[in-house]
Amino acid sequence: MTDLTLTKRDFADRGALVAWLQTYGVYLGLVVLLLFNVLFTDHFVSGENFRTQAVQVSPVLVVALGMALAIGTEGIDLSVGAVMALSTSLVSLYLGYGPWLALLAAMAGGAVVGLANGSLIAFVGVQPIVATLALMVGGRGVALVMLPQLKDVRDPAMGSLGSGDLVGVPYLALVAAGLAVVTGFVVRRTTFGRRLLAIGDSRPAAQLAGLPVRRTLIVVYMCSGVLAAIAGFLATARLQASDPSSLGNLMELSAITAVVVGGTPLTGGRVRIGGTVAGAVLIQLLTATLIKHDLPSSWTQIAQAVVIVLAVYAARERAGR
Repeated sequence: MTDLTLTKRDFADRGALVAWLQTYGVYLGLVVLLLFNVLFTDHFVSGENFRTQAVQVSPVLVVALGMALAIGTEGIDLSVGAVMALSTSLVSLYLGYGPWLALLAAMAGGAVVGLANGSLIAFVGVQPIVATLALMVGGRGVALVMLPQLKDVRDPAMGSLGSGDLVGVPYLALVAAGLAVVTGFVVRRTTFGRRLLAIGDSRPAAQLAGLPVRRTLIVVYMCSGVLAAIAGFLATARLQASDPSSLGNLMELSAITAVVVGGTPLTGGRVRIGGTVAGAVLIQLLTATLIKHDLPSSWTQIAQAVVIVLAVYAARERAGR
């Protein structure tokens, strides 16, 4: 009897540990990485380095916010990288009319891709991974047709956005932080956010409850597309060039990693925006750490894959408790 009691207690303790790691593990990882870099990475503690990291993580974070919404509905959006490529092509084509019109054109392009994704999923019944995979391939093809090769972006406003700052904080980081706050508010405080989570918990139950499931799914994927387009605009401003052949490559991997590591389960029903922000920063710090210690860039992809597997395993263990 004693052995059985101990076994149950150990089982419960393990479940509590897994649940804690899934919720707070991303913050623990950030602390460990920061301590390692402070102790062993030259010139890590400097304003210029932190500014560089903030600028580089901003487009990833913006894309990850949209990915979190899609995953919250028990879906996924593999087209975000292609939307970034489409965005940079549209920016290059419409920048002559001013940066604001170029941004609106890019956002419209992202919304159209999101509308196509959402319609295939909500009305045709195509699985999210298949629908967004089709748009991932087709979207980048359209971007390359519109702009076949790299083109320099020469616009003072774009240059200021990409390299400027406010009291030392880059504009790109401020935009990403603002979008994170807005997304968090929408998820936690609005009817749309509650519907999104209800669909992720159980789509049949949401339909039986009379929720507008199809409309909500379409809006979710349109939001993901618009956020990816904004990320493409920000990346174009940072690089001062439009290159649809390379911009957004493997962005799907980075965004999914940030979302999953941040504690949003792939099974849907919950979205952790704060965790997603921390996850994006964690991936950026991990990448920067490997680069600063002269490891090949391929190790970054391997490390991200390992992190995804561990995060998904933790989620699976928690679900099984």
